Amino acid sequence: MTADTSVQRDSSNYTARHLLVLEGLEAVRKRPGMYIGSTDSRGLMHCLWEIIDNSVDEALGGHCDLIEVILHEDSSVEVRDNGRGIPVDIEPKTGLSGIEVVMTKLHAGGKFGGGSYAASGGLHGVGASVVNALSARLDVEVDRNTTHSISFRRGVPGMFTEPGPDSPFDPASGLLKGKRVPKGRTGTRVRYWADRQIFLKDAKLSLEHLYQRARQTAFLVPGLTIVVRDERGIEGEGKTEETFRFDGGISEFCEYLAQDKAVCDIQRLTGMGTFKETVPVLDDRGHMTPTEVTRELAVDIALRWGTGYDTTVKSFVNIIATPKGGTHVSGFERSLTKTVNEVLRSAKLLRVAEDDVVKDDALEGLTAVVTVRLAEPQFEGQTKEVLGTSAANRIVSNVVAKELKAFLTSTKRDDKAQARAVMEKAVAAARTRIAARQHKDAQRRKTALESSSLPAKLADCRSDDVERSELFIVEGDSALGTAKLARNSEFQALLPIRGKILNVQKASVSDMLKNAECGAIIQVIGAGSGRTFDIDAARYGKIVLLVDADVDGAHIRILLLTLFQRYMRPMVEAGRVFAAVPPLHRIELVQPKKGQDKYVYTYSDNELRQTMLEYQRKNIRYKDAIQRYKGLGEMDADQLAETTMDPRFRTLRRINIGDLEASEQVFDLLMGNEVAPRKEFITSSAATLDRSRIDA
Repeated sequence: MTADTSVQRDSSNYTARHLLVLEGLEAVRKRPGMYIGSTDSRGLMHCLWEIIDNSVDEALGGHCDLIEVILHEDSSVEVRDNGRGIPVDIEPKTGLSGIEVVMTKLHAGGKFGGGSYAASGGLHGVGASVVNALSARLDVEVDRNTTHSISFRRGVPGMFTEPGPDSPFDPASGLLKGKRVPKGRTGTRVRYWADRQIFLKDAKLSLEHLYQRARQTAFLVPGLTIVVRDERGIEGEGKTEETFRFDGGISEFCEYLAQDKAVCDIQRLTGMGTFKETVPVLDDRGHMTPTEVTRELAVDIALRWGTGYDTTVKSFVNIIATPKGGTHVSGFERSLTKTVNEVLRSAKLLRVAEDDVVKDDALEGLTAVVTVRLAEPQFEGQTKEVLGTSAANRIVSNVVAKELKAFLTSTKRDDKAQARAVMEKAVAAARTRIAARQHKDAQRRKTALESSSLPAKLADCRSDDVERSELFIVEGDSALGTAKLARNSEFQALLPIRGKILNVQKASVSDMLKNAECGAIIQVIGAGSGRTFDIDAARYGKIVLLVDADVDGAHIRILLLTLFQRYMRPMVEAGRVFAAVPPLHRIELVQPKKGQDKYVYTYSDNELRQTMLEYQRKNIRYKDAIQRYKGLGEMDADQLAETTMDPRFRTLRRINIGDLEASEQVFDLLMGNEVAPRKEFITSSAATLDRSRIDA
């Protein structure tokens, strides 16, 4: 009874005076993540692109062909364009100049009425004002007959008496007029200092991401020149400048993105569709009236299939990237899969008893750039990562179905051969997927007791705690015997492999699955392979490659890493694959002092030399017969445990992928089918080899 009364009393004290109404730009500063996604480096980059996208919208309308982005030494960023310039006349409703309206009012801009931009990236009208609200200082200059300028501090207009964001500030409304500019010269310059009260201390602009996005935009707007100038000179580097301009459009972009050898030429799928939408329109009397309008949606897609297995699909709406897709990507993928299946059935490349190819089969090896243009698209959120306009699904689907079918059923000799190669690739991908699934279903087990089909040579551990358990892949049966005595059988499992496993970079998936050593490794780890790999199903928290410290051991380790990189990459990306570091030498001390170990291990020739020099300097005596280990089998169990396997004393090298593209290229160069590039690499690198390090 008492509890109920307490709740009632507390509720009655909650009244309207407890409600806080955020007006204008206060809401942006209070909840910045709602507008820019986050307040880390990603949010900082988002602010910059809100300003750049306004200039790009001018370029889309044909009013601008040059955009300059300058990263100044004082941490400010400046964006210049030669577009029409933000309007400077008075907006009748607010009594403010056009610049002040754009920079201080949410949901204000030239993208609403329909008369200024046919298609644009900015459509919520909050981009510039949000950046203004989150800036310690923002300066705008517009060239329209004369130079008009205005400054803001955290969204409030006024005047700064000195340079920089910490200058004394006098709040005041209105534009300052400067010198006259030559006739015909127009443009906008925006310079701002991000507010460190809002953004995290370690938030910084990434020059590499800026180059990447500028290059992408230059591909999407042929004829537009984007100059990125870095005047910061950070990390000892001088000032840099990069210029991006591409006249080939998205065909050139698709060619740039594709890394593998082409199966077909780049295909352009273009078309247009219309849809109806009910939107509020401002009538002559200033009233917003719901009106049904007809919209046009233009589709332009560049695609090509390559010999690789990865899929790259970049999607854009009015040149704004939609990294998480949306209705246009859904329509593209659905229609592509359906069309490929229809043509495969009509060409009888799929047997009657075979299932249709799925999306992943049809998209395997595909590189595509999907772009749509329309007025006032609907996005899910201000960050514009997902397109929500439902009609895009239908229109893109229709265009792809018509244009792609024309290519796949073409009777021209070159097109016919290329289309055949594309369809055969999709069928091969489907058959490989089914074979891999059957192999996985037959051989995978969830717990150690669930199946007796695990390799007989596996010495499993007793613990079923995945986080703690470790699987050592051991080179040879001789090393296995020592490792069994050296391991902690509670959480350390051993799997021996015989010699050098199959080079999976050259072999097909079916050959890899037939190989006894590769099949055993995949089976024991228990998480499948390739696209079906499920890291959550892995039976071990760590995979440790335990091989001899010689050239053959290094080769076996590389072959194993090729298997993991190609078919179990999530294990590498999660940092769960390690290389053991066995010692190369053992030094036996003569009459060691109290606290000194009798045996000292070194792991490289350089470490051995340094250790011996140190002993000579300190007059520490050791036996001249220093043992040089040729393999793991030469070590007894105690030595192997205390140097290589015992977590208290061992050293493990974590294998990671710092740069995915670079690692793919290196594996392809060193382990792939092409002999000529590998031979050229070996001969060109021979001069850099230190011959004294050869263990002969």
